[in-house]
Amino acid sequence: MPQIDPKTLKAQLSKGELSNLYYIFGCNIPEVEKLTKQIIRAAVGDNEDFALNKINGKNLDFSELYDMIQMMPMMSEYNCILINDYNCEKPREVMVGLKAEDLNKKLLDTIKELPSQTVVIFNVTGFEIPVRSDYKTGRSIIKDKNKKLADYAAKAGILVECPVKSGNELAKDIASGVSARGSLISLDTAHKLADMCQYDALTIRNEIDKLCAYSGNKEITADVLDNLVHRQSDATFFKLADAVAAFNKSSAFEALDEMMQDKDNRGAVLANITASFTDMYRAACARKSGKQVNDVREDFGYVWEFKVKNAFRDSSRMSIKRLRECIKILRDTNIILNSGVVDEKVILEQAITKILMTKN
Repeated sequence: MPQIDPKTLKAQLSKGELSNLYYIFGCNIPEVEKLTKQIIRAAVGDNEDFALNKINGKNLDFSELYDMIQMMPMMSEYNCILINDYNCEKPREVMVGLKAEDLNKKLLDTIKELPSQTVVIFNVTGFEIPVRSDYKTGRSIIKDKNKKLADYAAKAGILVECPVKSGNELAKDIASGVSARGSLISLDTAHKLADMCQYDALTIRNEIDKLCAYSGNKEITADVLDNLVHRQSDATFFKLADAVAAFNKSSAFEALDEMMQDKDNRGAVLANITASFTDMYRAACARKSGKQVNDVREDFGYVWEFKVKNAFRDSSRMSIKRLRECIKILRDTNIILNSGVVDEKVILEQAITKILMTKN
């Protein structure tokens, strides 16, 4: 079966149509997780404890997987296996003496002939799969080694990409999610929330929880968003961190001025700046301990690998001692901002000046 969209998969599951093999990926992580749960539910119902095996893709043992595939189901119609985050680019955490191509071939051989009673699900929630758009079909084509496994899933089972939804689609989802929590929000306001969160589903989900807790059964208005939600601008925060690491004063203040356009959320600007420096501090400590990008991403639960890569890059120009001093400056700045009525812009400019004056 060729690649299908999430809506088609949901329709198939509602009709009781189940495949023996699934591969689900995409930037919309909550949608990937939601579809995975729906497939598991369709396969084993309420018997996950007996009929579901969960495997971390980084620790996949092919002989054990083969044995699981051949098992007969217990207390359900299907035996279900979920393999999370198997990365064909780097199948093992430590690849010394191993070749990705050899391991990937063993995996394909293991799942080549799935018995009728077994459902195998591959899903990706912990790393990004690079894709390009096929102008003829409009579908995404995977650009790295994961393409071979995904193509096999499309041929022998079902391949589903969960891309970031459009503004209108997200607005409807937001309105539905808010309504389910007993609050109200108009589609226009929901669309504004999606835009403020840069259409990131995970951020939107967190903001909905916060907004509903604040509003209760009242309507969430545009004014409420302005007061409680900070407009996301990761690129600018990365730009500021990079400028500070390079002792580039003009670029640092240019990035700060750009962030300060959001006048009603200047306190949140400090939180995001602090988060960037915390990321760099973690990366610097990890590098000193011989750890890599994947170690930091796993230990601290980062969803997007590029954020950790940026932190490794920027922290390479700053000593751990300097990063620690920068975080202390940001901590003291936070205390000042919360101590009374102050000019947030002046206080933040002073903080950036102090950070630029720190030495390696």
